[in-house]
Amino acid sequence: MFPLFFSYFNFTTSSSFCFLYLALFLLRLCYSTRIVPESVTVITTTETHNNNATWHDFSKFLHAEQGSHVSGMSELKKYFHRFGYLSETTSNFTDTFDTELVSAVKLYQKRLGLPVTGKLDSDTISAIVAPRCGVSDSSPHGLHTTRHFAYFNGKPRWVRDSPMTLTYAFSPYNMIDRLSITEIRTVFERAFNRWASVIPVTFRETEYLTADIKIGFYSGDHGDGEPFDGVLGVLGHAFSPENGRFHLDAAEMWSVDFDRDGSKVAVDLESVVTHEIGHVLGLGHSSIKEAVMYPSLSPRKKKVDLRIDDVEGVQALYGSNPNFTFGSLLQSENSSNDAAVGSETAFSKWILSLAIGLLIIFLCG
Repeated sequence: MFPLFFSYFNFTTSSSFCFLYLALFLLRLCYSTRIVPESVTVITTTETHNNNATWHDFSKFLHAEQGSHVSGMSELKKYFHRFGYLSETTSNFTDTFDTELVSAVKLYQKRLGLPVTGKLDSDTISAIVAPRCGVSDSSPHGLHTTRHFAYFNGKPRWVRDSPMTLTYAFSPYNMIDRLSITEIRTVFERAFNRWASVIPVTFRETEYLTADIKIGFYSGDHGDGEPFDGVLGVLGHAFSPENGRFHLDAAEMWSVDFDRDGSKVAVDLESVVTHEIGHVLGLGHSSIKEAVMYPSLSPRKKKVDLRIDDVEGVQALYGSNPNFTFGSLLQSENSSNDAAVGSETAFSKWILSLAIGLLIIFLCG
């Protein structure tokens, strides 16, 4: 039956070898351990002339190692200095990959949960060029760190009478036209409620002058010593308790619905807001990539669900909401993991079936 069926295709010897090669290649895909990208994905756009290009240029440092000299590496050192990986006393940056930069790269890799190599490999460059929070991954006086999450130095927290209520308000002068105030308010309300569901703190909107947390969208140098840099790059920053300043970059293509927003550089407002609220409450950055408090967020990606790392960190500061249970959170995380594994398994089975079919064609042709 098989010879009769396959005679219809009239395979040549060269065609058979092509099918064999393709089948073996597909089988290799099914059973490969981990594919490490050899290139760095850099998002570019012609939608705006105010695009942050400096970080994108860092892709030219891919595979650079200690001792190499590459034009523009001084800008990379400024990046590491800004986010707390090079000494505050250092200001004369050269284009040489020196021992100080090696140490900075290793520390960066460790804090972001990357393989610690001290080299600018593809994983590290991809993390560096990704849009991120403007809050430093350390502080001038150091961070109080645990295995994953971190706090600002001294573990500052809001101190109020119990039950604690923190108020927030939007600047009457520093908002954006891209989204309606109703959409913005809805996003912030959901984000605040998400944190309130795990700690005994409630959040309430009030008048701007009397609010604990003051929210606004700003451009460039806006007077707090942490200037914004245009589209992508730094997305926002917030200050530790009990400062309450909460700033977002007005130049970003903020979005609340990717289905209606086709911009390649659209940034999910709720994801960034949820992250910055963590800083307002006293959390530093996490090394867990899935955590809300991980420092970077890719365009057109939504990450709003608190992970165990986020919850454990904030509960160490404020205690647990009496109605919160880790069981529901674990169930949610397991469901997400099972969905991802299931999708990968189904794809592997499909590839394997195709490879076996091609092998049968080769053997019977």
